Amino acid sequence: MRGNAILYLRLWWEQRRFLSRAGLMGLLIGTIAAFLLPQRFEARTQLMPPDSRPGTGMAMAALGARMGSWAGVAGDALGLKSSGSLFIGILTSATLQDRMVERFKLQDIYWRARLEEDARRRLDENTVVSEDRKSGILTITVTDGDPRRAAAMAQAYVEELDRLVAELSTSSAHRERVFLEERLQAVKLELDDAAQNLSQFESRNDAMDIAEQGKSLVDAGAVLLGQLIAAESELKGLEQIYSQNNVRVQSVQARIKELRRQLENMRGWDKKESTKDGARKVKSEDEEDKEDKEDRDRGENDAPNPLYPSIRKLPLLGVTYSDLYRRAKIKEAVFETLTQEYEMARVEEAKETPSVKVLDPARVPQRKSFPPRLQIALLCATMSLLGAAVFTFFRAKWRQIEPSNPAKLFAREVFAGINAHMPWNPPNGSRVHAMTHRIWSRVDRRRNPSPES
Repeated sequence: MRGNAILYLRLWWEQRRFLSRAGLMGLLIGTIAAFLLPQRFEARTQLMPPDSRPGTGMAMAALGARMGSWAGVAGDALGLKSSGSLFIGILTSATLQDRMVERFKLQDIYWRARLEEDARRRLDENTVVSEDRKSGILTITVTDGDPRRAAAMAQAYVEELDRLVAELSTSSAHRERVFLEERLQAVKLELDDAAQNLSQFESRNDAMDIAEQGKSLVDAGAVLLGQLIAAESELKGLEQIYSQNNVRVQSVQARIKELRRQLENMRGWDKKESTKDGARKVKSEDEEDKEDKEDRDRGENDAPNPLYPSIRKLPLLGVTYSDLYRRAKIKEAVFETLTQEYEMARVEEAKETPSVKVLDPARVPQRKSFPPRLQIALLCATMSLLGAAVFTFFRAKWRQIEPSNPAKLFAREVFAGINAHMPWNPPNGSRVHAMTHRIWSRVDRRRNPSPES
């Protein structure tokens, strides 16, 4: 055994020049290949996702403190799944990958990715998502030819994950928030409609606050009535002393007429009453219209419209106003209550929705991850050297075989048959061989021109 090893070493020593040239050739080829291969960069980000259900994270923590490395197995057996597995499933889903492909235009970046499915497959090959079973930390590693794009894609994975988790949240708080949001929109429309109806009613009937307006009208009417009684008493006293043509008597009569007109305005314009010679008389509608027309023609009744609705209209207006006002107040109270519940539901949804916490944000890689040029060059040199050594060994064994050996004869026949079809040999009748021989001849003449040429 030792003698054979010495023989092999001697054989390789004798062929040391051939082995050296083979090793150097392999090193040169490996170096060229290492520099021709495209560079790849890895960007990495780490996440610390919370548990999606309250209390489960504390239970898993306590279980891990007691059972150590068996906590993960026990958690799986008990059904206490952390959101890490959920996040891994979302990160590797087609929905999120399609968003990444569309966001970074990967169909134009990846070579031979004509279809969106091809770009998604290449993205899946260039992305690795892993979870540490002990700590639950998620690691997202993205490989790309551009270091800045690799870091941006790793960060985009986190953003799209957070957005997709929020969109697909099915917690009770999320359902409550969606329901309250729809109800808020409906109640807001109803509140706007009720407020619009109330404002139109107030503007059409000069009714801003029926209760306050009624109180004001009653107080003003009492004052006017008191002034009217005092004026009538003063007129009776003056009539006993002076005649009807007296200036003071006529002045008091004019004041009484004005006070009565103001009281009539406050009572309403539907039916009018007038006094003649101190006696009150109810007139018919035709007489009232005729008198109104005569008053307007004479300019004696051109007073402006009253500021408030008349006392006769207040009861009817009060019913409609109260109904509209009550509806508006009810819708306003419902809207305020729903708004408070909506804000509380949003807070609860934020608590229940598993959010992504970035432990280590993605950074632009400064060193390439592929290709390892030194390793490739050394591997090619080693493989070439080993190949040359094996070739030297088998060539020596081939020479030691007898020329009359059937195996050697068969091998020579096979080699001769293959060599006959090589381009450097004359054509053997085959068109393909004739074409390859012509090409080989032209190349050989260019490499080794004749002295005559």
